[in-house]
Amino acid sequence: MKANRRKTLWIAAILALAGLAAWKVRPQPTEADLAEVVTGPLAVTVDEDGETRIREPYLISAPLTGRLLRVELEPGDTIRRGDTLAVIDPGEPGLLDARSKAEAEARVSAAEAAHQRAASQLEIAAADLEKAERYHKRDLGRFEQGDISQPNLEDTEYALRVARGNVAAAQSGVEIAKFDLAQARAALIHSQNLTESTEVAGRQFRIESPIDGVVLRRFQESSTLVPAAERILEIGDPTDLELRVDVLSQDAVKIRPGQRVLVEHWGGEESLLAYVRRVEPSAFTKVSSLGVDEQRVWIYADFAAESAPTQQGMVGDPTGLNEGKSDNPGPSSNIHPALGDAYRIEARIVVWESDAVAKVPAGALFRQGEKWALYTVENGVARSHQVEIGQHNGIEAEVLAGARPGDRVILHPGDHVRDGSRVTARRDG
Repeated sequence: MKANRRKTLWIAAILALAGLAAWKVRPQPTEADLAEVVTGPLAVTVDEDGETRIREPYLISAPLTGRLLRVELEPGDTIRRGDTLAVIDPGEPGLLDARSKAEAEARVSAAEAAHQRAASQLEIAAADLEKAERYHKRDLGRFEQGDISQPNLEDTEYALRVARGNVAAAQSGVEIAKFDLAQARAALIHSQNLTESTEVAGRQFRIESPIDGVVLRRFQESSTLVPAAERILEIGDPTDLELRVDVLSQDAVKIRPGQRVLVEHWGGEESLLAYVRRVEPSAFTKVSSLGVDEQRVWIYADFAAESAPTQQGMVGDPTGLNEGKSDNPGPSSNIHPALGDAYRIEARIVVWESDAVAKVPAGALFRQGEKWALYTVENGVARSHQVEIGQHNGIEAEVLAGARPGDRVILHPGDHVRDGSRVTARRDG
């Protein structure tokens, strides 16, 4: 009996050692980073560097030949409408011959025609604004009654916003034309011979500011003789900024007026909001940092009227039609006071977005032939699934078929992950 008992103990010990060895060499679950298919907002953007620009810069040039007195203004100085920017002493000019006199009179006539054209454009813009306001009021009532959809109302709101901008631009055009007309008339008068003038002491020609703003650049400082059309100063309103961004032509075809632009990395912590105003119809060639010729297109955008947060983390009032605002809005309150002309920014132009889509991290996707695929984890086992992908932004992708919200997926699966492999979540650290 003792022999049998000893034999049984040896068999049990051998079996225990064999089981321990088998447990030691069994395949271990592969550790992997896991994520989940979720339902949430998704936005596709075109990201490019851009710059801010003063919408209506004014180049102040000499309207006649003479001696420019020293320019005391410096870049950054504040100016008011009617302030003297520069003074030119025409001296004693020679008698105007028939051709010179005709040219001076023709410039006056051209300036008068430009002023009349600007006034006509203002009338047209005002009529378009009245029409846009009427349509918006009509569609707002129809939307409240459920007769039209939200996109139809947004189209009307965008048309109203564009009409308001056109009126503001037309008003600026009238002011510019009026200033040019005054300059042309004054240049004609001051080009007459001294003997034809009764006020010799008043022959100095003063160039006055057509706007309230600041001096942007100074091209002439010291007193010197200047010919007609010589640049002297550039002025503008620093609170009336726009954005200019150049994008690849293949991205430009996705961009249309009215789309949101998120302005980031401009120097502040929060993002600013703008809306695309114009996509230029022609492209230009630009050499990239890698020496490759690229076809680029300029995109122009206006800052939004407000900066209060709205749904989905948006910034600003997407319509820009806050009750009580003037029909001819001034500079946008969404522009940070520290921003100036030609400041660098990073723009994210939203070309597609949705409030709720099934989405998955882009790191979970990989190519399987010509289709996309991913690994889901079911009861600790990896299962391969081919999926149909919709919109994607490089970080997340819309899942149209092949996976459902709540599915756990493997991020960045390596060669060690196969269909049927045992998988466990990677531990931090």
